[in-house]
Amino acid sequence: MTPDPAAVARWLRTRPSRAAGIRVLAVEGRSGAGKSTLAAAVAAEITAPVVRMDDLYDGWDGLQAGVDALLAWVLRPLGRGDRARWRRYDWTRGRYAEWHEIAGADAVVVEGVGCGAREAEPYLSGLVWLEAGEEVRRARALARDGELYAPHWRRWAEQEERYYARHDVRSRAGLVIVTG
Repeated sequence: MTPDPAAVARWLRTRPSRAAGIRVLAVEGRSGAGKSTLAAAVAAEITAPVVRMDDLYDGWDGLQAGVDALLAWVLRPLGRGDRARWRRYDWTRGRYAEWHEIAGADAVVVEGVGCGAREAEPYLSGLVWLEAGEEVRRARALARDGELYAPHWRRWAEQEERYYARHDVRSRAGLVIVTG
């Protein structure tokens, strides 16, 4: 099934602004579920910036570091009415690079594994879970990232397992969309 970004945008507009007047939409799901594609399409519908968890992870073992960065750099500042400011992780150099900033937005879309963490919940207006089978997800992820991702697939999946066991994101999602 192809998600309907316009329907997700309409749903988000019915949700309360929980981060100092800003609606924050979290698009979650395992690697290859279609989060980036849906997030970009919804953001275009509502004219909102997108914060990608891929830019926040501290490398292949950095899922929790990405959650911590999301909270410290994006969600807590937005919740205080401040500007969100985060550093993009440079996967080639293996370190954080330039800073990015969100200012003047009335909505923000956050996408990636970790954006629906329990600690993020007070700031989220909506949480969407995307679901697809492992074979579909793996094929999508490898088509997207090529052989760069292949040796890390199992390593990343193990982090996802631990994270989803702790945070039970799917059961807390306001929308569950099967993408394959």
